[in-house]
Amino acid sequence: MGSRSDLTDARWERLEPLLPVSNGRCGRWRDHRQVVNGVLYRIRTGVQWRDLPERFGPWKTVHERHRRWSADGTWEMLLRRIQAEADAAGEIDWDVSVDSTSVRAHHHAAGARHAPPPSFKGGSVQGQSRSGPVGTDRSAGGGGAGGEALGRSRGGFTTKIHLSADGRCRVLSLVITPGQYADCTQFESVMGRIRVPRLTCGRPRTKPDSVSADKGYSNRRARRYLRRRGIRHVIPEKADQAANRVRRGSAGGRPPGFDRDRYKKRNTVERAINRLKTFRAVATRFDKRGYVYLGTVTAAALVIWLRS
Repeated sequence: MGSRSDLTDARWERLEPLLPVSNGRCGRWRDHRQVVNGVLYRIRTGVQWRDLPERFGPWKTVHERHRRWSADGTWEMLLRRIQAEADAAGEIDWDVSVDSTSVRAHHHAAGARHAPPPSFKGGSVQGQSRSGPVGTDRSAGGGGAGGEALGRSRGGFTTKIHLSADGRCRVLSLVITPGQYADCTQFESVMGRIRVPRLTCGRPRTKPDSVSADKGYSNRRARRYLRRRGIRHVIPEKADQAANRVRRGSAGGRPPGFDRDRYKKRNTVERAINRLKTFRAVATRFDKRGYVYLGTVTAAALVIWLRS
């Protein structure tokens, strides 16, 4: 008997041709559909890997497959390919919104070993090292709590998910950081990870039609970045920034343009976050490694794209 998280036949037909195949040198892989359904069951319910139902096969196999695909970028590749299919069919609304959300980390997420994990080729995991500056890429992890995108707060460890979403409430790009990182510091990273391949030929699409964000992204660097790329944007100006501009007179420059009707559509990214957090393993972080948690969030985003 299947569960609500199992892939339907139609969704499996879309996903199966994209999955990696065994090279035959390391034995046969367990059935992809069974293992993927096991991963999705765990992401939806948040159960411990050891408590996976027997119909998904050995839990160690399911866990190891998820860890490997998180490390080598397979989950991200699948998400990109599904996005490419949607873009080719003209189903992506390129009026993009950017935001972030904080996630409480379970105490089981702490205590990862300091030795770096296997080679990581997936999305962006930002962390803090003892020798490097805050915000440097720590894709290999192994740098304590900061290197695994765990930030300390009064309530315990937290992780922040920074994302962009299209006009149909689907994730286009993801970055995870420790919970104390400001939204504006990751804006360029999130925008830089918007990369939808073409199915036939040509460069991937990286430029949205427009971008909207809240006051947390209102600074000169973000606006300069968007102007340089020729992207229309709707970001409200903070009250203190407006007062400072007025106080400077003509030297303060003109106020930034603001389209109220376009800004009303920014709720699409809020709804995209709500969709992600229906997956319990996303809403609460249980994964010790930052790259594994990023793979968990990416797999959840992939399911949302398959459902749409």
